[in-house]
Amino acid sequence: MLRDTLYTYTRWQVIALLFLGFSAGLPFLLVFSTLNARLADVGVETATIGFFSWLGITYSIKVFWAPVVDRLKLPLLDRLLGKRRSWILLAQSGIATGLYLMAHVDAIAAPEMMALCGLLVAFSSATQDVAIDAYRIEIAEERLQAALAATYIFGYRLALLVAGAGALYLAEFWSWQVSYEVMALLVGVGAVTVLIVREPRVNHFAAAQDIAHKIEEEASKRAHLNPRVARLVGWFYAAVAGPFLDFFHRYKELALLILLMVAVYRISDIAMGVMANPFYLDFMGFSKTQVADVTKIFGFFMTIAGSLIGGVMVVRYGVRRILLLGAVMTAATNLLFVLLAQYPPDIITLAVVVSADNLSGGIANVALIAWLSSMTSASFTATQYALFSSLMTLPGKFIGGFSGIVVADFGYAQFFLVAGFMGVPAILLAIYMIRQGERLDALAPRNEEAEGIPESQ
Repeated sequence: MLRDTLYTYTRWQVIALLFLGFSAGLPFLLVFSTLNARLADVGVETATIGFFSWLGITYSIKVFWAPVVDRLKLPLLDRLLGKRRSWILLAQSGIATGLYLMAHVDAIAAPEMMALCGLLVAFSSATQDVAIDAYRIEIAEERLQAALAATYIFGYRLALLVAGAGALYLAEFWSWQVSYEVMALLVGVGAVTVLIVREPRVNHFAAAQDIAHKIEEEASKRAHLNPRVARLVGWFYAAVAGPFLDFFHRYKELALLILLMVAVYRISDIAMGVMANPFYLDFMGFSKTQVADVTKIFGFFMTIAGSLIGGVMVVRYGVRRILLLGAVMTAATNLLFVLLAQYPPDIITLAVVVSADNLSGGIANVALIAWLSSMTSASFTATQYALFSSLMTLPGKFIGGFSGIVVADFGYAQFFLVAGFMGVPAILLAIYMIRQGERLDALAPRNEEAEGIPESQ
């Protein structure tokens, strides 16, 4: 059984997501911390650098144009590559173009042009995320989703190292122009992957077309609209409202509980992470080098290990059980930080606690991604998953904004205790989802879209 489970990681879909994950992660830091380092290095004013952080808004609002990625066929490219691969390739073209232009823009003389090029990269990158998420969900059945998520995370994290430390090394030994030119060239890793892999064989339009036809008929009969206008109204309504109508109609009263589960699952993890570095540096007194070695480099490998282990466990034991395990481990590791705050700083103890935290985070994240993937309909994959991915981080980030007040008033130990107990709702909801397992399986979109499962499964 274990041999068959490990064999999962040799499937072409799983390997492909490693390279697509790299493609997704590469642009992220190049419009954030790496770009900020470049701007500061060449002498751009601090106030101006702060404005560049607005580029990140594109990643938070991608759900607004996800319906276009779901419903619009790109001329020519769609016939050559299919819907998902054509959108990924188009987005990669935007990323490569933006990075190349950023390599040749003088940020001092033309900060506005640098911002516009950065916006092109960020918008294209967010669009690529939407398309790759849809591709990942559609290219394989539910039991492979955890393994796909694990290799995607590994590729994404590897790209962050390349776009972070790698870009800085290139800038130090050559120049920022060379650094960004190399990053633009590395976009080719994802582009080559898109050209090699297969397009998912799913029916993207079944549910969407039903909704569009109904609205088109209503618009023609009751509103007496021109047939072309009625068709446009039907298309737009299906693209925007369709994903939400499909989800709530499918899961009925369970829909709100599912969304609540998505919203609270990572609250404990995200809220704790806001105060992690101040805790290491200010309270415990570790040096920046020690924190970087343990939390960034060592933590990177533990997160990857957790992702791979989580992928194997989901295939072996099922996604909902590992979802519960991830929720319990995430809350429990926060309590380890309570203990860490009680003792003098010790690098070995820090490494043990950080290892447990990153390992549990990797397992929980893979399980959550696999679970969310199983609930998206092929007709609205991009939009529904974009909704899930936005919802699963927003509450944690909002609550995390108050973390400094809790630390100031009560101390780090009490803060980590509160963060740990924030994980209790996720644990209870995960137990409820296990008890509703048979019903959730019966309502799952894949049961209605069996004909869309790719070949060679």
